[in-house]
Amino acid sequence: MKTRVEPITTDLVLVGGGHSHALALRMFGMNPLPGVRLTLVTEASETTYSGMLPGRVAGFYSDEDCHINLFGLADFAQAQFYQDRAIGLDLANKQVICAHRPPVAFDVVSIDIGSTPHIPEGLGFGMPVIPAKPVTQFLHQWDAIAAQVHANPTQPLRLAIVGGGAGGVELALNLQRRLHDILTAAQQSVAGLNIYLIHRGDQVLPRHNPWVRDRFQQILRQRNIQVYLNETVNTVEPQVIRCASGLELPCDFVMWVTQASAPDWPAKAGLATDAQGFIQVQDTLQSCSHPWVFAAGDIAVQVNHPRPKAGVFAVRQAKPLVENLRRYLQGRSLQPYHPPKHYLSLIGTGQSTAIAAWNGWGWEAAWLWHWKEHIDRRFMRRLNQLPDMTAPMGDRSTRETSPSSTKNLPKMYCAGCGSKVGSSVLERVLQRIQTESYNPETAAPLIGLAQPDDAAVIQVSADSAIVQTVDYFTALMNDPYTFGQIAANHALSDVFAMGATPHSALAIATLPHGTPRKLEETLYQLMSGALTVVHSAGATLIGGHTLESNELAFGLTCNGLINPEQLLRKSGSQPGQALILTKAIGTGTLFAAKMQGRARGWWLDGAIQSMQQSNQAAVQCLQQHGAIACTDVTGFGLVGHLLEMLRVAPIAAELELAAIPLLPGALRTIEQGIFSSLQHQNQQAAQFIANQAQFSDRPEFPLLFDPQTAGGLLATVPTAQASACLAALRQAGYSHSAVIGFTVPPRDSTHPLILT
Repeated sequence: MKTRVEPITTDLVLVGGGHSHALALRMFGMNPLPGVRLTLVTEASETTYSGMLPGRVAGFYSDEDCHINLFGLADFAQAQFYQDRAIGLDLANKQVICAHRPPVAFDVVSIDIGSTPHIPEGLGFGMPVIPAKPVTQFLHQWDAIAAQVHANPTQPLRLAIVGGGAGGVELALNLQRRLHDILTAAQQSVAGLNIYLIHRGDQVLPRHNPWVRDRFQQILRQRNIQVYLNETVNTVEPQVIRCASGLELPCDFVMWVTQASAPDWPAKAGLATDAQGFIQVQDTLQSCSHPWVFAAGDIAVQVNHPRPKAGVFAVRQAKPLVENLRRYLQGRSLQPYHPPKHYLSLIGTGQSTAIAAWNGWGWEAAWLWHWKEHIDRRFMRRLNQLPDMTAPMGDRSTRETSPSSTKNLPKMYCAGCGSKVGSSVLERVLQRIQTESYNPETAAPLIGLAQPDDAAVIQVSADSAIVQTVDYFTALMNDPYTFGQIAANHALSDVFAMGATPHSALAIATLPHGTPRKLEETLYQLMSGALTVVHSAGATLIGGHTLESNELAFGLTCNGLINPEQLLRKSGSQPGQALILTKAIGTGTLFAAKMQGRARGWWLDGAIQSMQQSNQAAVQCLQQHGAIACTDVTGFGLVGHLLEMLRVAPIAAELELAAIPLLPGALRTIEQGIFSSLQHQNQQAAQFIANQAQFSDRPEFPLLFDPQTAGGLLATVPTAQASACLAALRQAGYSHSAVIGFTVPPRDSTHPLILT
């Protein structure tokens, strides 16, 4: 990822991760606008390419095949990535209102949030009604249905698809294909599968020419998909659909693929909209009412050139949208865009054939399916295999995806705890400064440099002590709000690891150069995120310091209070205790992959969710189940922090490699040779593993040394309480917590760790 050096003067916010905005991010990445801070606000880190959705339903494509990595595109464009749902627009103050974070300020905003099927009010939901959009939710529910059929292939299944347009017809044919494949593999008859297509018109595919309509009606009959025309669904009741005509259909699931509808917030904000709530735009793709607002894709309607809600138009709008956004930001005149009246439609039949429709022409062939597949895969490569922008112009090939490509990449130092100084360097420095004595007039700390732990402890009375710690690092992602949450969790984790109660915090923030208004917005987002964590922990922000530089960085000095008798230390473990880890590991390799543009969005989702989870409830569970020794797993990796516990107690440990929880995607990135910049220093700790030679070839072995940011707690608890402790942790939301090994009597002092 490139580093921004020019001051920020203007905010361009893209709301929604539709096809127009996905392509726009790529274009801005190829040719950034100096001084413009680009921000993407979207609910999902990955979005399904609509052209491949039917193939995904049929089982032709995997999720990775057909999902656009918006997180990666945002990084490529040097854009802030805000994962949240827009719920409103404050046009007076130029702010996007989000569901779960502070308002996002903009100078110019573009909206590409798509549409959803219109579900009439009063329909009733006596059984699951599954709208085709949002696609992520639809696929989750569809996969659950497919899994249900796979688990119980003898159970009859009745599915209804409401809507006989191209989307409904293609969905019906492709889901039937998937279910037939499952039943055939289970050696079961397809006779128990009933699929209904319900359409309020007198013909399916009403927007297509007669030949295409007739051919699909023929295919539907051949596939035994029951088509009900001129029917309007009135109610959805348990196990039955009732139509206005009196038709009743027994049914288990209903999928809704009707005409598109828009959310209500664009109209409520005061934007010019049509009767259905879609944003009215001029030929320049500017709002008809507010020139600093642009819109594209399904949510927009060009008043002079209305077109159907089809993905092809969103794709074609991307280039004129970017061009006019550039022109508007540069103070130049805008250019009109006239969409074509006709477009080629390639509709899959679910049988590796496709039907092409163009105006009054239609044709069916197997090669058309392969042609469609070629077009779709080429489109996905364009968005997911991005050019290497570190290469000279004219030599910007797409990024490799093979493990061997890492050796050709420039050295990049990771952010988060992957950027900290290695343990060996710190140890040598601490040894050198131990020659300096404390001020004799100052009381020696209870825990300090002489016996380092997760935090320093200063005893102030017989029953009271102050726990102090500090953390500071550069941002892992271009989202100051989320980064503020993660950094605060990371800093407070040392207080929790000591068993203390947070009291107060001081902040230090480094902000990217910008105008005073842009600095204010960055700091507001950053501190808002940090304060959600600080206040939730019961602490107070009491001050801080800010400065400007090229990169966003943040940290906290945290203070906690504790009775010295209740301190949790790294020491204190005894042989025969269980080792419990409260979170999965892998943040170092995942964010190293992110820097190289090789991390899937959903991998990063899991890592971010883990880092946003506080360790406060975890330490309470550990204390309630007899934990005495505890530390948090951060920059030195799991083995590095475990060795710190072993060095201060007369014990060794057996670590079960297969039991260690891993974040989704971490094993994939490690296998591709993607490591944090701190990995090499951390892996020197392998010399203390007695049997490392037996395990060093295991794919998960390098993850033992992966540096973590806002990682989990590692504690020893009495073995008799381990199961109850684990159950309590999972009940508290730590779903990846696990017993990963046991403490044993010391053996060879130079090799205190054994893998099993």
